[in-house]
Amino acid sequence: MTLTDQKNPKPTAQQRARLPHWLRLPLPTSDVFISTRNLLKDLKLHTVCESAKCPNHWECWSRGTATFMIAGDHCTRACGFCSVTTAKPLALESDEPSRVAEAVKRMRLKHVVITAVARDDLRDGGAGHFHETVQAVRSVNPGIAIEVLVPDFLDRDESIDKVLAAKPEIFNHNLETVRRLTPSVRSRSTYDRSLSVLKKAKERSGGRILTKSGIMLGLGELDDELRSALTDLRHVDCDILTLGQYLQPTPKHLPVFEYVHPDRFEEYGEFAKTLGFMHVASGPLVRSSYHADEISEVAHF
Repeated sequence: MTLTDQKNPKPTAQQRARLPHWLRLPLPTSDVFISTRNLLKDLKLHTVCESAKCPNHWECWSRGTATFMIAGDHCTRACGFCSVTTAKPLALESDEPSRVAEAVKRMRLKHVVITAVARDDLRDGGAGHFHETVQAVRSVNPGIAIEVLVPDFLDRDESIDKVLAAKPEIFNHNLETVRRLTPSVRSRSTYDRSLSVLKKAKERSGGRILTKSGIMLGLGELDDELRSALTDLRHVDCDILTLGQYLQPTPKHLPVFEYVHPDRFEEYGEFAKTLGFMHVASGPLVRSSYHADEISEVAHF
């Protein structure tokens, strides 16, 4: 069955309530998991793993990896899919960049992902804090590959340039969903603005930086809409793609419209590869930073 032939049936109440077997994960614990948790607590660092209720955080922490979330854990936006707290943010912590750098050193990471809440209260959207954190991490961990997962910064050139000036290896900004669903899924964000951010990151870096984006499936997107979104990402020279299943973090968030079968994720991944993405990760449990270190091997950092 092709992408154009496949249709998304409306799920029944029973289908919405029951988690399919391919999404049921054991909750492993290990000495590495415990040490990772203790290290993050000791350095008073936030992770998107916890704040966004990521289903993979048990696995990632057991592998000794985590996605650091800087600029606090209060977001100025209220996206329908995200469990990060929406509230008035606190002031930036000037020593946070050094604490992230120390955590990366202790964890002996070779590839680190740094993300942040949206900080629309700040003139630069938090871009300067990204810049300082990337510089701090690299100064303490020479040779590391750094990936930033950024908000849209309201598409301000000066904010994008500030992050690029720190020279991360990968600039990640998620499209999240298809054009039609964006207004109901994303707070204050627009589909075209996200494409513009990715395009500017590629162009304003002189093509030096790899760009990356991700889309959640299961929110009610149609196959032709998804195909169009993937094509739009390639039109702005996006290099790396992640496709994963949306999971409702709490009853207050958007419901899951459909649990997409792994076979369809494989089909979508194969279609994406025909468009020319350098690397594609497509599967129900894939998240934007899940196994992000594997990209270093593909890109030869």
